[in-house]
Amino acid sequence: MSAVIPPSIATLSELLRWRASVQPDAPAYTFLVNGEDEEQRWSYAELDQRSRAVAAALQEQGAADDRALLLFAPGLEYIGSFFGCLDAGVAAVPVYPPQNEQTLARLLSIITDARPRFLLTTSDILESVKAFAETYPLLKELRWLAVDALPEGQEALWRPPRITGDSMAFLQYTSGSTSTPKGVMVLHRNLLANEEMIRQGFGNDSSATTVGWLPLYHDMGLIGTVLQPMYLGAHGVLMSPYSFLQRPVRWLRAISKYRGVVSGGPNFGYALCVRKVKPEQREGLDLSSWKIAFNGAEPVRADTLERFAESFAPQGFQKAALYPCYGLAEATLYATGGARMVSHRTLGVDAGALERNRVVEAAPGAEGTRTLVGCGRGWAGGQLRIVNPETSEACADGEVGEIWVSGPHVTQGYWGRDEHNAETFQARVRGHEAEGGFLRTGDLGFQREGELFVTGRLKDLIIVDGRNHYPQDIEQTVETQHEGFRLGCCAAFSVEQANEEKLVVLIEVDRQYTPPGDGAGAHVLEQAEVLKKVRQAVAAAHSLDVHELVLLQHGEVLKTSSGKVQRRACRAKHLEGSFQRWPG
Repeated sequence: MSAVIPPSIATLSELLRWRASVQPDAPAYTFLVNGEDEEQRWSYAELDQRSRAVAAALQEQGAADDRALLLFAPGLEYIGSFFGCLDAGVAAVPVYPPQNEQTLARLLSIITDARPRFLLTTSDILESVKAFAETYPLLKELRWLAVDALPEGQEALWRPPRITGDSMAFLQYTSGSTSTPKGVMVLHRNLLANEEMIRQGFGNDSSATTVGWLPLYHDMGLIGTVLQPMYLGAHGVLMSPYSFLQRPVRWLRAISKYRGVVSGGPNFGYALCVRKVKPEQREGLDLSSWKIAFNGAEPVRADTLERFAESFAPQGFQKAALYPCYGLAEATLYATGGARMVSHRTLGVDAGALERNRVVEAAPGAEGTRTLVGCGRGWAGGQLRIVNPETSEACADGEVGEIWVSGPHVTQGYWGRDEHNAETFQARVRGHEAEGGFLRTGDLGFQREGELFVTGRLKDLIIVDGRNHYPQDIEQTVETQHEGFRLGCCAAFSVEQANEEKLVVLIEVDRQYTPPGDGAGAHVLEQAEVLKKVRQAVAAAHSLDVHELVLLQHGEVLKTSSGKVQRRACRAKHLEGSFQRWPG
């Protein structure tokens, strides 16, 4: 079946109705309950029925034009409830059930900001939320709805909502690098435009089975692995992120079993597979169907891509399938990417010149080289410019600047922050005002022959002795110094001391590792020896002195909902002295 949808369709609600009418029995989603062989599966007709039942329950309570929290563990009920909100003309607010004080604080922050009237969840989660409500009265103000307890035949009461492409589909909350979440207002037309960009960039059609383990409450999981299959009329195979993290081989086995064409995630997921998937677990895997192995949401590492391709080539993985891409919630999700099965591009540049915002290509093997990975270009009307963040002037060729993007996928701004939205979402390039407004991404990069290379985050730059250092480069150096260091769980930032900027690095230690003589088994970490090794490595690679290196317990590094390290929040907590240090 063609992936091209009728031009009259302006909302995701209409698109689901159409899918259910033209391919009712085709599999829409399969959820792997245990990450392996226990399946829950819905056809497009079943998804439509479930969606209309949830929508009818919301309509009975006069919920149109309001907002509803989605508080679910990963699973099909989450997906059905998301579409149910759309079918009721209600803006969904995806969140995750609170597991600890940090996630509870985030949930309460979102409720305070979004002011939803409804909370959708399942019966078991509802009971645990009621316990929280005794302590936090804010939760009692919500109308709670357990979607697994709806009466049979509820869907018959549904009526089509009065919505258009300009109606808000959902609020995507992103905390960025601070602890205060902001809700990105995503319209139906933004979603349809971005799904078309992804379709074109990935070269997808209805045969493109997608396999995903990403959190469904975050944009890459929701838009990339849930909405894209529905947009195509394809099959989406999903599992909980916990299933993947517990046993990364489950992801690869699902791709092999279901003949996944599209799958991916942040760079750390690929690194985790290289490190954790043992040779004996690779036997029997067939990854030859995998044509789009997207890599985004955090810095894409050239060495990770190389090691993954080399490690899984015997299982049929093709290096050309690696697909680095760039995006952000403020642009719905996807901003740039390459072409299907075209090998990604890498570029070696002089690290010293990059510190001065200049792009100087380095000779192969030269010292002081930083290897960058190309993230493609815009698709289907998406455009980008590289702009001096201080002057708003377009950067010259070979100059690093802030990445600005425009197109139908750029969202309407942050909920309730009108005074901030014009500056961030309607920026003008000086001397080219007729081009219209651009979204200021806060990311740094440059273009080479029309391809985007991302170099870092504007506000995370570490400036020591007048030189710019990218924290992710320092973090990568540190992470590779010991097997006991957790990948993607390192934070580098600077602190001021005696009127000078000093480098601080935090790194989590895996639970398996203990100090010598501490009832130790095979996994021992000698702290003094490791700290010395890290300091030497950072000095050699970056000409930087590590002022303070702190080993932390598992789970201490603060991250955003998408798994990005919150460096500024980590810095604040470090200065408070409230981190739990390893070994305790």
